Amino acid sequence: MRGMRVPARRSGFLIFAVLCCSIFVTLGPAPRAQEPIPGPTASTLEHGGEPQNWLTFYGNYQGWSYSSLDQISRKNVKDLVPAWAFGAGNPPPALNMRGGLESTPIVMDGVLYLEGIQNNIYALDAATGNLIWKYDYPWPRAGLTVGAGGARGIAIGDGRLYMGTRDNHLVAVNAHTGKEIWNISVEDNAKCHCGINAAPLFIRGKVVTGVSGVSKSRAYIRAFDASTGKLIWNFDVIPSPDQPGGDSWPADTYKTGSGATWFTGTYDPDLNMIFWGTGDPYPEDPSGRPGANLYTDSLLALDADTGTLKWYHQEFPHDPYDFDSTMEPVLIEASIGGTKRKLIVHASKDGFVYVYDRATGKVLNTFPFATVTWTKGLDADGNPLNQVDWKQEKSPMLCPGWGQGLAIDHPAYSPHTGWWYMTATEKCSWQNAPSDAASRVLNPKVPPHIAAFDPITGETQWSFNTVYYNQSSLLLTAGDLVFAGDVKGSAFALDAKTGQQLWSFNTGSVICSLPMTYSVNGRQYVAIAAGGGSIGENNVNLYYPGVDTQTQIPPLSATLFVFALPANKK
Repeated sequence: MRGMRVPARRSGFLIFAVLCCSIFVTLGPAPRAQEPIPGPTASTLEHGGEPQNWLTFYGNYQGWSYSSLDQISRKNVKDLVPAWAFGAGNPPPALNMRGGLESTPIVMDGVLYLEGIQNNIYALDAATGNLIWKYDYPWPRAGLTVGAGGARGIAIGDGRLYMGTRDNHLVAVNAHTGKEIWNISVEDNAKCHCGINAAPLFIRGKVVTGVSGVSKSRAYIRAFDASTGKLIWNFDVIPSPDQPGGDSWPADTYKTGSGATWFTGTYDPDLNMIFWGTGDPYPEDPSGRPGANLYTDSLLALDADTGTLKWYHQEFPHDPYDFDSTMEPVLIEASIGGTKRKLIVHASKDGFVYVYDRATGKVLNTFPFATVTWTKGLDADGNPLNQVDWKQEKSPMLCPGWGQGLAIDHPAYSPHTGWWYMTATEKCSWQNAPSDAASRVLNPKVPPHIAAFDPITGETQWSFNTVYYNQSSLLLTAGDLVFAGDVKGSAFALDAKTGQQLWSFNTGSVICSLPMTYSVNGRQYVAIAAGGGSIGENNVNLYYPGVDTQTQIPPLSATLFVFALPANKK
């Protein structure tokens, strides 16, 4: 049943080049790597209290993309300047792999760890950018099918770094030396045409990962022993006929049902539950797969020890529009009716936000974060009401368009303001267009924007119109700042309370990453990866046909920019 507990089952530019090569390079010998020590431990990750570090992809298990650091604030962010930059390189031509840089670093005790789009890992002095060590992923020479997407980040725990690769391997590396500890194939990449482009999730001695692509197979979420790489449990997103939910797929269609688990999930250590969003069903044409097609377009709650399904809610049954629900579930606590509740705030590509009770999966509220025309609304249980029959519509503009309510632009939550922040691309589709390219159109009434919402009521607090649609994710800080970037290469900061732009810097390349922040010796830094690498940046010309993308959209690169206040203004 949807929303209910279920029976358990296992399962650049010249200036850009000059900056990178001269201004920010710090001369002198690189620092020596420290001796291996345990850390961070499960307890550290679960209880936080280390704002100087950034220990998970989202900064914490709750998926907030928030930092309590406030040295950089609304009052002084205008003074922010580049501190250093690091070029992560691009894949060798022989790999036939798209370049760019879209990963978010991890920082622990003054060391910054960055994943390159070719699945290299760089350990850098977080205050200077000096290289400490480099890990080169051993790509195979033949038979490679690069999975969809790029490389967005790594995990850290118990003295090891964990990385999923574009050919669907999971790798553990010594965080202090860069030496490979284990390297396993999660599933045969040549058969599934899949890979791992999101950061794994380290939980109590386990490494949990989803899978991207999966056009010829069925997706999963899997947990591995962090010390050995041995499989601990598996959850199949697409159930087989003998599993609960298997009757939602006709005949053998489940074998290629997809449901890709593209992004990193979140975790509640008190409930010991992992929360993970799932992708759309395959094939996209729904006529050959009647039924609800579980557990696609769903939010899943899994027991972290066993992978047992505790509850689920399918946000869009039998999805015909590529409206997947893969975005991270953001875990917050708030008062509803005078009672403090543990909640989940979850955005879907269908244009809606779903607010859940975290323990039971009950839908408590829904609200749109973007323009929605495919349905007249949702009922109290989060089910679509009066879904539009496009054959009967005089002006068949589908909003959001096919798979376009959002992309890789992660939201953020600030406990300081109590608001949830989100990017809306406002991409729509003409349903009667002769081709896919001709179908793509921007909403003529509402431009792409970033907005702040009350996560309980859905009330919009402010909105900031972006240059083109945004591919960057959002970072919130206790300095009441929102950091992001755009496809023209500008890194920028907004006032978290008003949406006013307070600062910007031209990096010279597309930004489609999640910014992060950390501190070393009392100085706060903000890191933003520039270089592009996402699918969406390639489609700007389809939505802005009058724009000369050769001059307006900068070329791919791969540089991490790190900013700080001048030393005399800290």
